[in-house]
Amino acid sequence: MMKAGIEAMNIYCGSAALNVADLARARNLNNDRFENLLMKEKTVPMPYEDPISNGVNAAKPIIDSLTEEEKSRIDMVITCTESGIDFGKSMSTYIHHYLGLGRNCRLIELKGACYSGTAGFQMAVNYILSQTAVGRKALVICTDISRTSVVDASLEGTFAEPSTGSGAVAILVSDYPVVFQVDQGANGYYGYEVMDTCRPVPDQEAGDADVSLLSYLDCCENAFREYQKRVEGTDYESTFGYLAFHTPFGGMVKGAHRTNMRKLKRATPAQIEADFQKRVVPSLTYCQRVGNIMGATAHLALASTIDNGNFDTPQRIGVFSYGSGCCSEFYSGVVTASSQEKLKQFSLSKHLDDRYMLSIEEYENTFAANEQLKFGTRNYKVDANQFPMAFKHVKGKNRLVFSEIKNYHRIYQWV
Repeated sequence: MMKAGIEAMNIYCGSAALNVADLARARNLNNDRFENLLMKEKTVPMPYEDPISNGVNAAKPIIDSLTEEEKSRIDMVITCTESGIDFGKSMSTYIHHYLGLGRNCRLIELKGACYSGTAGFQMAVNYILSQTAVGRKALVICTDISRTSVVDASLEGTFAEPSTGSGAVAILVSDYPVVFQVDQGANGYYGYEVMDTCRPVPDQEAGDADVSLLSYLDCCENAFREYQKRVEGTDYESTFGYLAFHTPFGGMVKGAHRTNMRKLKRATPAQIEADFQKRVVPSLTYCQRVGNIMGATAHLALASTIDNGNFDTPQRIGVFSYGSGCCSEFYSGVVTASSQEKLKQFSLSKHLDDRYMLSIEEYENTFAANEQLKFGTRNYKVDANQFPMAFKHVKGKNRLVFSEIKNYHRIYQWV
């Protein structure tokens, strides 16, 4: 049987982060409500970081691990984002260029709120399964960023602030799925028009937090029910060794899992808590330290599961992806001890440990720079010395940084 899935996966979640408990105290947030977020840290994007540099930095270790012949077999680059930098030009063109890939390559950008990463991943998987280009590979870059330029005084805004993040997940999709072998045809989709959250202008999110929660819960249940119809014998509790959810914040995932266990298994609170700790918590480890990176979050949760789960025996992972507006999908794949070994080569937790921890004052000093980096900026020169302590965490590590916009054209350099 033809196989397809993830050959390699890596993350890049910036050079600076903030302890969100410090932020909660600074914003005078209700401590009980804040703890329900299940958040620890959030990546804070520096002015020299953007969705393109993050995407390249996530993908470069994967590309560097390939032979020249293997690199030449990448003939599709898909950028998945809701943080595009242009209404026409695809970010994949920049990423393709700075990774030094061959020119016989499709360069695509997909937008679909937080579902975009799954849309791109499924496109790549089906390209491999189609066997129209046997032996070829697709590079999927899920990359999103949230730049804070002003603190929203509303309750929704202040509780949203600790959970927004920045980063990218790079995924090499091929017929050698050593990291994650997709279960073919095992997909449940569910979507409809709802105004839960949206971006009426490129740099500002709007919506209704309560509607968003309800839509997420509705989709989580019904995308799984559709999966269950298509995959005979599926059981929410026993079929999957682990579950990885799109994670706006950990508390939302816990609520969705609790709802499913109640409705699908009639489980008691004690059973639900034990199951959450066993099958879901491994997926939250990295998400709790990064925040919501929109289109990349479901795969960040998957990476966290693979790195932090127990795969002495092969395990099936169920993945739930949700994008506001809305579209959702539940799919699955198999992970083995070799999968974990392959992923650990990229030292994901070490990367997260290597970010500079900002003070609240330093964090708020980023607001002014972010205000100048609005969508459509024509000319801008990045001052990398503005945040020297954070910049030390990229300098000398062969990382790509965003340096300038010249007549709308973005310019980057390796440091």
